[in-house]
Amino acid sequence: MRYGIALDAWLDLSTGINPIGWPVPTLPASCWQRLPEQGDGLEQVAAAYYGSANLLPLAGSQAAIQLLPKLRAPGRVGLLQPSYVEHAAAWRRAGHEVVALSAHTIDAQLATLDALLLVNPNNPTGEQFATAQLLAWHARLRERGGWLVVDEAFMDATAGQGLVSECGGEGLIVLRSLGKFFGLAGIRVGFLFAWPLLLKQMARELGPWHVSGPAREVARRALQDRAWQRATRLRLQRDSERLATLLRDAGLTPAAGTALFHYLPHHEAPRLHQALARQGVFTRLFSSPPALRLGLPGAESEWQQLQQALASLQQHSRKAP
Repeated sequence: MRYGIALDAWLDLSTGINPIGWPVPTLPASCWQRLPEQGDGLEQVAAAYYGSANLLPLAGSQAAIQLLPKLRAPGRVGLLQPSYVEHAAAWRRAGHEVVALSAHTIDAQLATLDALLLVNPNNPTGEQFATAQLLAWHARLRERGGWLVVDEAFMDATAGQGLVSECGGEGLIVLRSLGKFFGLAGIRVGFLFAWPLLLKQMARELGPWHVSGPAREVARRALQDRAWQRATRLRLQRDSERLATLLRDAGLTPAAGTALFHYLPHHEAPRLHQALARQGVFTRLFSSPPALRLGLPGAESEWQQLQQALASLQQHSRKAP
């Protein structure tokens, strides 16, 4: 125990997961006693929620992250940096050359790429790309048999946005997950949206029953619960604004963020990370560029813990020579 703080006393803000997730009810016994069945309505409910029937349920979007690179011959794949590191690792393992890009260099580099992969909104920076721009890039890639892959893990907090409804034509792949907005990371359910042939290839690679029966049941119910979704989007927006205000009041203005996290580039990010950890607040630390990512507290006691930690941080900064 590096900081001498008991595990249950920590406030973990490192994940970007909704801390007040969808309330999972008691499930029927049949979920546990029968093999998963495609006729349970999950695909239809997901199509209604996301706005596209060109989908395949997955055991978390990580399943697609690992398999998609194997469905293309090795080539040049552009990825925004910094971004979710599992994407680059998976493409490299499959023999692809991974090209680090900034948002400002994508357009100029696109002609040299076989695939472009973006997290939108980006994790950890919160940077978001306009739909029109993404579709223009997709059109250019498709002309050469290229792919645009968009990981929309944090998109659900903003209803009606994203590229899912555009899926169906070759070259456009979108990933969604129930882990972040719904706060259900543990059930490992996500969706791949793409054109029919790729969906069939992926299903063949994954094999039968790759999403468990209980996970399918929870996902189906959560996607149907529109009242919870509407209320949660409003709450997350308020909480995101509250977090930004707390950070600004402590002299730490976030550069960007989403409804679920804020991104704080800072030349002293390692020191800030350590100082908050000594107060029992765990953040996500990035080294290049130095930055912190902070997710949302849940209970009011957690908000108070964060506020006190930030106040202590500010007080020590004033005393420093």
